[in-house]
Amino acid sequence: MLDKLENIRQLDKSGMFDLIYGLADQCEEAVKIARESVKGLRFYNIVNVVITGLGGSAIGGDLVRMLAGDTAALPIMVNRDYSLPSFVDEKTLVIASSYSGNTEETLAAYDEAVKKKARIVAITTGGELKKKAMADEIPVITIPPGLPPRAAIGYSFFPLLVLLEELGIIHNCTVQIPGAIELMREVRDELAPEVPEEKNPAKALARKIHGKLPVIYGSQGVTDALAVRWKGQINENGKHPAFFNVFPELNHNEIMGFEGDPGLLKEVEIVILRSPEENDRVKKRIEITSALIRDKVSGISEVWPAGDSRLERIMYHVIYGDYVSAYLAVLNEKDPTEIDFINILKERMKG
Repeated sequence: MLDKLENIRQLDKSGMFDLIYGLADQCEEAVKIARESVKGLRFYNIVNVVITGLGGSAIGGDLVRMLAGDTAALPIMVNRDYSLPSFVDEKTLVIASSYSGNTEETLAAYDEAVKKKARIVAITTGGELKKKAMADEIPVITIPPGLPPRAAIGYSFFPLLVLLEELGIIHNCTVQIPGAIELMREVRDELAPEVPEEKNPAKALARKIHGKLPVIYGSQGVTDALAVRWKGQINENGKHPAFFNVFPELNHNEIMGFEGDPGLLKEVEIVILRSPEENDRVKKRIEITSALIRDKVSGISEVWPAGDSRLERIMYHVIYGDYVSAYLAVLNEKDPTEIDFINILKERMKG
């Protein structure tokens, strides 16, 4: 099924595979837009950063936090809620990110940021968020509309890199962008639908996950946000349940679950997102954990990234996971773009 291009085209009614293939170009455009939007922008006496958003708009914040790591000049927090943390005040930079501009949680958090006199920047295509920001004379990075938010990861992630580096909050990140874009262009040609399953690791992994319950493991501060991204993409694109956790935390609780029902555990497929940047103790934990549970679960797959820089390795995992999720949708005979349950929930929330 995964090598039948006509079958993929019939299921992929809205062109999710094309959007994944075009991610490198999207990232390149996002950088240009951001640089034009934030050139010369300055905020003073900022002591912390809160990126507030949901879903695909929040993942960009997770990736920035992970990329900047312990090199960021200030604490960076991602907020997924209607309200902001109590510490937010006039010395906080709040970045309100909503692709549609109409995410109700983000709009509520924006209003609270205004009341708390925080410094604010908005990233959006338009909607109520842009209207509010323009009325409040708040800087706006306006990104192109027309995409599912989860497929706009380039627009939600790369402008954050440009903005935070322009403000001196993160360092030596944008210099990694050209290499990351070049790598994505190489990887997309290795994982595209035209590449047969026997030579396409994304198709092979989707096949392995299909019919199983995937659990995605990352490592704290290295691939943790990527595990969140993979889980969400498998849910939204693949129409498939999935869960995630991170090392070393999972060794202090979740590992005991593998002493449970043998029949249930044989339906679990583990995917571990690896990185050469893992702490040596974490590497040992992964090795020991895999040895302990390998015979209890359906299988364990490790995905190692290509790339020389941290950003290159991050984007390798992003595009790889996006392809896996889209191929999983094909195996589930679903349109990877359709999100009926989310739309129904939003309509019922209006009542």
